[in-house]
Amino acid sequence: MAMGRCAVLLLAVWATSLCFAGVRPVLPPARLALRSLGITTEVRGKEGTDSFRRFFLKGDQEISPWHDLPLSGEAEGVYWMVTEIPKMTKPKMEIATKESLNPIAQDMKNNKLREYHGPIFWNYGYLPQTWEDPEVEHPELKVKGDNDPVDVVEVGSRTHEQGELVQVKVLGALAMIDDGELDWKILGIGLDDPLAKKLNSVEDLEQQLPGVVSGVREWFRWYKTPDGKGLNRFGFEEAALDAPQAVEVIQETHSFWKKLRESSGREGLWVGA
Repeated sequence: MAMGRCAVLLLAVWATSLCFAGVRPVLPPARLALRSLGITTEVRGKEGTDSFRRFFLKGDQEISPWHDLPLSGEAEGVYWMVTEIPKMTKPKMEIATKESLNPIAQDMKNNKLREYHGPIFWNYGYLPQTWEDPEVEHPELKVKGDNDPVDVVEVGSRTHEQGELVQVKVLGALAMIDDGELDWKILGIGLDDPLAKKLNSVEDLEQQLPGVVSGVREWFRWYKTPDGKGLNRFGFEEAALDAPQAVEVIQETHSFWKKLRESSGREGLWVGA
């Protein structure tokens, strides 16, 4: 346990220096994405308690941020990300896939609210209209999906707000294997980030922000060890797949989501009326 905490602390110091390397801080622009889509959010319950929920609305109508928000952005290779966990924060927030309308809530385990043991150094969220099917085995990795939407790690210089919709340019993907399940981590950068025009691939990311790819991989490899769990693994010899392959992952998981919606749901997931 002590060694796990020590490892996370050392990783925190290391990754902090990496994630800001070469990035000039910028003031956050006006939050136009939600308004441009006619979307607002509404908090119910108290933050830091199991009553907290962030719901999404279009006009006066409640909508699901998993099923009713768009996936594709304004350009090829650009997708909408819903921010669950802003960078440099610890509460483990996620959409409640089994609750009506799928609000954002703080994850719980053993009746306790979950927090990371150290802050995450990047904005973290998911892609709407995607789903990692727990009944489909990956042909090369021989593991099945984790039953959740596809995760996104946004590596830009801005801090995005919880519930914020961000157009993300896809740069690559890491195939994380967690407890025997495939849990893709899409690597991307916000379209309004100062570096976005310079980044189109994993190679570009390594050149402009050296160490970030390995920083993301090591953070997710170690983050559960303070709880006494083992290290997470990564497929494809731990290499980050490049942007075209990452887009294929998104397209495939979008097709899985379509099948989920066409069915009556699975594993108790809320898929709409």
